[in-house]
Amino acid sequence: MFTGIIEEVGAVTRISGPDIAIMAERVLEGVARGDSIAIDGACMTVVEFTADTFVVQVSPESFKRTTLGMLKVGDAVNLERAMAAGDRFGGHFVQGHVDGLGRVESIRKLDDFAVWKFYAPPEVAPYLIPKGSVTIDGISLTVVDPTPQGFEVALIPETLKKTKLQSKGPGDPVNMEADMLGKHIFHYMKETKPDGLTREFLSRHGYA
Repeated sequence: MFTGIIEEVGAVTRISGPDIAIMAERVLEGVARGDSIAIDGACMTVVEFTADTFVVQVSPESFKRTTLGMLKVGDAVNLERAMAAGDRFGGHFVQGHVDGLGRVESIRKLDDFAVWKFYAPPEVAPYLIPKGSVTIDGISLTVVDPTPQGFEVALIPETLKKTKLQSKGPGDPVNMEADMLGKHIFHYMKETKPDGLTREFLSRHGYA
């Protein structure tokens, strides 16, 4: 389990078959084989590590369904260790299971903020609600103006400074994970309440 609060930005140093080696610092503190580290929001298992690098093995499915398959040596990646009991919880419940690939649609300045518009795939869009949570490349963000095709977020300078989003632009793909609680509630209501509230909700948001 993660929180969506990025601890540091690492760099890919080697890609060899299923192995990806990443240079890092903070996430290596106390690391052990078998530990979970989210790489751009995708939960991966540490199989090797040195004083400044760790290695994960990526399955063909993960390569296919996330941006990990697009990485090149030298690319930056957002990193977060699995949360420990007793840690402060600054983001939201993040599983590190990427639901689908989204896309940066546009970026506009608004005073000190930057308003980013994203395309959301069908695996994510139904679970978006105003002021709800979504994970983009491992970053916990608040949804603004969701539609059946996407949403916006307002990013403060600190978020751009401390994550790899600063290197993204319109057209670039991003990993997306919908809010875990929202997914469970949505599916429960859909299965147990096929009429009434669920039908009205789906219709109002353009999904039925």
